[in-house]
Amino acid sequence: MIRRLLTAALLLAQFTSHAGSLAPACDASARDRAVREQGFVEINGQPQWLTVTGQDCRNPVLLFVHGGPGNPNTPFADALFGAWAKDFTLVQWDQRGAGRSYGRNLPVRELAPAEFDGTPLTLDLLAADGIAVAEHLRRRLGHAKLILTGGSWGAALAVEMAHLRPGLFHAYVGVAQLVGPADLAASHALALQRARELGDQPALDTLQALGAPPWTDPRSFGKLRRILRGYEARRTAPGPAWTPAADHAGPQDAAAYEAGEAFSFLKFVGLQGDGMLWQLDLPGRRTKLALPVFLVQGEEDLLTPAAVTQAWFDRLTAPAKKLVIVHRAGHDPNGPLLDAQWRVLKDAVLPLAR
Repeated sequence: MIRRLLTAALLLAQFTSHAGSLAPACDASARDRAVREQGFVEINGQPQWLTVTGQDCRNPVLLFVHGGPGNPNTPFADALFGAWAKDFTLVQWDQRGAGRSYGRNLPVRELAPAEFDGTPLTLDLLAADGIAVAEHLRRRLGHAKLILTGGSWGAALAVEMAHLRPGLFHAYVGVAQLVGPADLAASHALALQRARELGDQPALDTLQALGAPPWTDPRSFGKLRRILRGYEARRTAPGPAWTPAADHAGPQDAAAYEAGEAFSFLKFVGLQGDGMLWQLDLPGRRTKLALPVFLVQGEEDLLTPAAVTQAWFDRLTAPAKKLVIVHRAGHDPNGPLLDAQWRVLKDAVLPLAR
């Protein structure tokens, strides 16, 4: 997962040409209430990229918290979620250290050790950013509350946001919920089991060499992830084609996305097993949320396994909660997982936000 980054001078350019104001406050009397705006917004002292898309700005606002970390939905959002703009105002946020937010604020190349160490990226910092984003959207779009949804790493971050400021949100919808190191321990055990069942000796050798987590080598997570993706593909429906939209397909965006992915991943796992991942502990620290909680979980998810999600869900207290298990779905978005997320949003959450 750790890749060398392009350093051409052209790619050092930042996205100042894209900067601009976000959507104006919703005017209920306007004839055209559609909104499609994008730009950098000052979030806790740093410009961060937001897009807002919807057919009617009076519709409930749906804030996506992307996974990775370092993997914004923004370049793929229209293809994945475009049809949802009929019923929701959709907001994509490139988190600090990811996508266009990375490209605007950090060098688009591999950071030197001193630069890397001197650039913080923590759960607390990102959660504070997320709250500031939500507050900004409330002011700009004129909604008292938003709907919060996150996937994988973004689901863990969204839980922290919901814990800190539940009154900002109608509900939380988590997909492929990451709860902490318990996920990795279960993933490693499931991968070993699957490798033995399939007689996959190369994978078995790799997994045995890795040993059970926690790990101090940042490459260990990537080695496990590659094996898991192959095994999930055997039992799940195909995923979407990850082709970025035309306005995100240029060399600047590609380089910034790659640089942010590498930077954020290393902050996530840590150079010595000391990253954000190992400090997450939803079962120990986040077992009460003061808003409705809906979880959507792929039955074949080997990275954030259903059994681990179920154990946290069983301990969780919330005004309302529901866990949906999705057949033929793994960790990454595919048709069944996206359809299940949509049904939860439309049938269970939308009535709460009207």
